[in-house]
Amino acid sequence: MPKAFYVTTPIYYVNDAPHIGHAYTTVATDFIARWHRQRQEDVWFLTGTDEHGEKVLRTAESNGTSPRAWADRLVETAWKPVLRTIDASNDDFIRTTEDRHVERVKEFIQGLHDAGEIFEGTYEGAYCVACEEYKQPGDLVEGTGDQSGLQLCSIHGQPVEMLAETNYFFRMSAYTDRLLDFYEQNPGFVQPESARNEVVSFVKQGLQDLSISRSTFDWGVTVPWDPSHVIYVWIDALLNYATAAGYGADREKFDKTWPADIHFVGKDILRFHAVIWPAMLMAAGLPLPKKVFAHGWLLVGGEKMSKSKLTGIAPAQITDTFGSDAFRYYFLRAIAFGNDGSFSWEDIAARYQAELANGLGNLASRVTAMVGRYFDGVLPAPRTDVTDAERTLATVAAQAAKEADAAVDRVAPHEALAAVWVLVDAANGYLTEQQPWAVAKDESQRERLATILYSSAEALRALAVLLNAAMPKASARLWESLGAEKALGSLAAQPVGDAGRWGQLVPGTEVTKGEALFPRIDPDAQ
Repeated sequence: MPKAFYVTTPIYYVNDAPHIGHAYTTVATDFIARWHRQRQEDVWFLTGTDEHGEKVLRTAESNGTSPRAWADRLVETAWKPVLRTIDASNDDFIRTTEDRHVERVKEFIQGLHDAGEIFEGTYEGAYCVACEEYKQPGDLVEGTGDQSGLQLCSIHGQPVEMLAETNYFFRMSAYTDRLLDFYEQNPGFVQPESARNEVVSFVKQGLQDLSISRSTFDWGVTVPWDPSHVIYVWIDALLNYATAAGYGADREKFDKTWPADIHFVGKDILRFHAVIWPAMLMAAGLPLPKKVFAHGWLLVGGEKMSKSKLTGIAPAQITDTFGSDAFRYYFLRAIAFGNDGSFSWEDIAARYQAELANGLGNLASRVTAMVGRYFDGVLPAPRTDVTDAERTLATVAAQAAKEADAAVDRVAPHEALAAVWVLVDAANGYLTEQQPWAVAKDESQRERLATILYSSAEALRALAVLLNAAMPKASARLWESLGAEKALGSLAAQPVGDAGRWGQLVPGTEVTKGEALFPRIDPDAQ
């Protein structure tokens, strides 16, 4: 039984509605999932929500409701709808309040307890509720102004709380050397390189045992041997990747899906995924994920995207103007994945106009319109007068497919789209140089005209396949306008590795000029 390609987003806290920072992570994960499906692989793409913990409890209480009622409302009115807004193709959506998750978490923790990996102890330290994490001195900064004299979380800029609790602890210190050996033997486990270096440096300092329960509040999964404690939210949350894959409930599904091929996470939660999570799996005797990829922060006005700082932008604020395809394209193309990236309305508007409307959209519109005008909407057969111009265009298509595919293996969606856009530019340049509108005026050049338009349409065919993972709606419309559905089958069934093979379109196919792939946008509408 071949293993599925298993890719995950982090599961998102339900303390507020999603903003474009969350959508950025999901779109990147979705792009990788769709690309692997376009390779004709079996793919399992998971996302979901993290609903336990003190942060969610406090948010619910401040809104005058229970944490369960708060989570139910946010999931149904905000988190699931945003997946439709950005055209996410997730195969599953897990909530940590679901029985399928809760019962398996208890079984996992009980197993560690029975194996002697968990003990009772007391811990005192600085705790950040926003991170749901005890902080080390190096993770704190001195407050200024109104917060002068206070210790702040370096990520959230909020005062930490000094807590002292008698909790249950996971013997994580015992896994320091095993983790370092694993990182050395699997250098691609943590990416990008800067993230790997951070993790290795952190673990080399020596790991402390991890408090894995809380007794000061009750919103969480109860510790099976001591119901007065609830399991630390991060232990609960990390297990979603295994419970959703069938751990403890569906052995066949688990064997086919686990381990995860890529966990996508923001860099602020890297240590949980690259240190605590593999240590937990080692303790349980389970295979470790193949890769944890920590992308950078999405910045607005130079600050990390945040609802509390009023820099949070809802995805619909962008898609309502530019559409979901442009939203996806912009965040995949404009930001070097793995680095921090800035969002601005001016940048997305400029890219929409130059690259999508004038670049890809105008190319599709011109080619389909000319096939309609000069050949009554029937794709002509290329003649024997193929020149270096056609051979060059075919070579560019093949190279674009090869380079984009390699970029996906490097988890570099920005490089994949840059490679594909070389073909967009080459096809536009080909039209400009060959001037089919001028050739059409000379009846003796009709065979030459047929070759030009067939070659241009072939470039569009390759682009539809190569851009399907990034812009599924526009690619589907382009595929339909080329008449490729009837001639070649569904767009999803086209192997991305074969996209650059020239000459696949079938002459005689009906080509139609539909609505603009990327309509002109009124600047005042932004």
